[in-house]
Amino acid sequence: MNWYGTVSLLLACIEFLLLFNLFVFAEKNKLNKIAIVMVALLACYQTLEFFMCQVGLQTSFFPFFAFVIISFLPPLNLILVLTLTRNLTPALGETRLRRLSLTNWLIFIPAIFFSIFYTFVIPQFAVTSCTVLYATYNYPLGDLFGFFYYLPILISIILLIISIKKESDKKKKLVGKVLLFGALFISIPPSLGFILMFAGSYSLISAMESVMCKFAFVYALCLSFICIYNSPFKDERNYFKYLSRYK
Repeated sequence: MNWYGTVSLLLACIEFLLLFNLFVFAEKNKLNKIAIVMVALLACYQTLEFFMCQVGLQTSFFPFFAFVIISFLPPLNLILVLTLTRNLTPALGETRLRRLSLTNWLIFIPAIFFSIFYTFVIPQFAVTSCTVLYATYNYPLGDLFGFFYYLPILISIILLIISIKKESDKKKKLVGKVLLFGALFISIPPSLGFILMFAGSYSLISAMESVMCKFAFVYALCLSFICIYNSPFKDERNYFKYLSRYK
């Protein structure tokens, strides 16, 4: 018996446990809903990778489906950051907020494009190798996919840095800092991968999606912390209601 996909299974179990706790304890506001969806997608990807590497489900559909899942993570993260940074800035007015909300959905166009395009070239997807820690894939339009994959992450980091500097509320600033830490942490693999690529080594680049999703486990922890931190418990809500009566 090999141990391929074991780390993926371990991370999937922890992420599903996080997901269960978020469903039970986290308040279902807009910020938390986006974070919960992201944790769910990460857990699904890790589960798929375990099945592909350990169970042997390596027909083209499974890596294709895995790529569809991860395609929506960066735009969702950017929407999450935009939701947060909008709260970190002065009110923009109802009309402008509605326009921005509609514009936000344009962020998903690249993910939707790749999801549709890849359905026509599913046979080109393949799991080329598996290890205990990660898997490597063959898929079309790798460079273009990578550009649209990393761009929202880079924009998110820039927005968080700018917004944290402007924020005076300690609670909101902490949320921004936790998200920024997570975003910088998952940026380590691509940064290192590009450095190694220029040095003539392509091993990390070929496994980038899988390695980034392993690093994204830390981001799932950050998202879980934010959801709980952003969720007053029932007793806490009652306490503040009680205080408000006597102000």
